[in-house]
Amino acid sequence: MPLLLLDLDNTLIDRDAAFRAAAAAFLAEHALPGHDLEWLMRLDAGGYGLRDDIAAALAGRYGDALPEGAVLAFLDRGGADRVVLAAAVRTALGEAVAAGWTCAIVTNGTVAQQERKIRGTGLDGLVHGWVVSEALGCKKPDPEIFRAAAVATGAVLSGAWVVGDSPHADVRGAHAIGARSVWVSGGRAWAEAAYRPTHVAEHVVPAIHHVINTPR
Repeated sequence: MPLLLLDLDNTLIDRDAAFRAAAAAFLAEHALPGHDLEWLMRLDAGGYGLRDDIAAALAGRYGDALPEGAVLAFLDRGGADRVVLAAAVRTALGEAVAAGWTCAIVTNGTVAQQERKIRGTGLDGLVHGWVVSEALGCKKPDPEIFRAAAVATGAVLSGAWVVGDSPHADVRGAHAIGARSVWVSGGRAWAEAAYRPTHVAEHVVPAIHHVINTPR
């Protein structure tokens, strides 16, 4: 069975929307200025902001206005309990499996957060397996994490596709293992010169459809 390697955050699920909702709730809970939401989203940088840097920035901005442990509790949860799986994405994954694809999630992040998202959305019942960077000790685009996903699902990398929203983590990762890729652009323009995706799709659903409808 051919292998389809899928990113989680901002690919299968809208991680930024979930984090925005969690951040707004955090500010409201602690009576902090609501207009700081955009500042907090910039700090988060789509999940690529460093946890320690965000914690230090929050502590520096709000100081004694926050009870002890509030910042770390917020960052530990992130938006993991607020993510949802769109019906169209669920259907597209089902179509991929029905077409004979082995589907695996390959995601950077902590095990606690990423598995909460996977299990909470029901993705654990739709894919054949997943690999989280924290558990493996390396992150995308390191080829090892993609190899680990193949091993975890009993598949091979030959003929694999990688689908994801990150030029660096997903498309560069695909390039490193010799796999084809679909960049989930979200309407962005491609800006990398050293490598390019095989295909560009605005959303994960047409990305999956492109993969399963392309001759193997």
